[in-house]
Amino acid sequence: MKALIKKSILIVPLAIMLGSCGGKEKEKAVAEHVVESTSKTKTLNIEKPQLTFGFIKLTDMAPLAIAKEKGFFEDEGLYVSVEAQSNWKNVLDRVIDGQLDGSHMLAGQPIAAGAGFGRQAELVTPFSMDLNGNGITVSNDVWSKMKPNVPKDSEGKPVHPIKAEALKPVIQEYRNSGKPFKMGMVFPVSTHNYEIRYWLAAAGIHPGMYTEENVQGQIDAEVLLSVTPPPQMPATLEAGTIYGYCVGEPWNQQAVFKGIGVPVVTNYDIWKNNPEKVFVMTKKFVEDNPNTAIAVTKALIRAGKWLDEPSNRAEAVKILSMSQYVGADEAVIANSMTGTFEFEKGDKRDMPDFNVFYKYNATYPFYSDGVWFLTQMRRWGQIHEAKSADWYGETIKDIYRPDIWKKAATLLVEEGQIPAEDIPATDGYKPATTDFIDGTVFDAKKPIEYINSFSIGNKDQPIQ
Repeated sequence: MKALIKKSILIVPLAIMLGSCGGKEKEKAVAEHVVESTSKTKTLNIEKPQLTFGFIKLTDMAPLAIAKEKGFFEDEGLYVSVEAQSNWKNVLDRVIDGQLDGSHMLAGQPIAAGAGFGRQAELVTPFSMDLNGNGITVSNDVWSKMKPNVPKDSEGKPVHPIKAEALKPVIQEYRNSGKPFKMGMVFPVSTHNYEIRYWLAAAGIHPGMYTEENVQGQIDAEVLLSVTPPPQMPATLEAGTIYGYCVGEPWNQQAVFKGIGVPVVTNYDIWKNNPEKVFVMTKKFVEDNPNTAIAVTKALIRAGKWLDEPSNRAEAVKILSMSQYVGADEAVIANSMTGTFEFEKGDKRDMPDFNVFYKYNATYPFYSDGVWFLTQMRRWGQIHEAKSADWYGETIKDIYRPDIWKKAATLLVEEGQIPAEDIPATDGYKPATTDFIDGTVFDAKKPIEYINSFSIGNKDQPIQ
């Protein structure tokens, strides 16, 4: 309470100060104000206190909203504007062009920019925003045809996870009637694209290949995948333009609420505790503003920790439902954010880890997570030529920056904001895992072997 009073006493003099300041002097005044008005936070010498960050209207942008609304950015001497963007390409372009200082971004975007697919730029991520959070939804018509192929439990309910084998005869039926089977994903280098491809290919359904000449990714495809912005997914499904999609929340639950579709699998079941979004800045911004980058990361780590306190989720839902953030109904957002997920209407199941923002070292940017995205880019042809095994690790170390994360987390430990054991003892690589829907082993230190382990996709000879 005293801290609150202390901050409010400073509001009037700060306003007077800012009225007479301009440019750099104004920024300095803001920074000095925060040093005076916070006690627990060890405020760094902030190079750029006034910042603009972008996001797409998805629940996994939550760390940005919480860091702003709970005052975590201010505690670090940062005054942040958080602005919704129209699509993922716009997000990428505006960060590269310097119109945004940083943004909520698809994990694959900074990786693709560094690996040479799409628009190239030097981008870095010091913070992973969340684990899981996506689903694959199909239209009511498709579900009615899939459902007989899905095993049932003793109560007659579908057994989860539902594999794409149940979809295979439906795709064939559509094709036999002269209708190509069309599904949506949010961006060519999105987790959603790789997840829906992984799910389909695990059942022997070819999702199509990319080549240097064909960037649509539909060569040899049995399912035609195309890009649809997340908030437009339900309407596009309802219009019949696509028959299913892979997207983040709340746009799967929106289909349930509207009665137009049925989520059939979540990405927790495709790759358990997979990284989803990351926070991205340019390499130049981080080099020019190293303390600012650390301070931003500190605030976001605190936000992730706050979000993973179950008692805070209801408040988080209220914040996210605000029009300036996700802007969906509270009930829709709460369906997944409060530890449950609804599949077929009325079939609501406990999914405590559907949205993870802090536990399981969710905020740490593991090199191994980044390597997985590179293997999928190569598997499907977005990376056009075979690479050496060393190339995968070397490429990701220029993009994922656990060194910035560790500096931020160490300061938070000193301040008593997080326990010391929340800093992982790691070389940046998680152990090999079989936590995938098909049980395939992923060892990030053996990327070529991993790519070659699949029956569908590119095959590479080791390069010395």
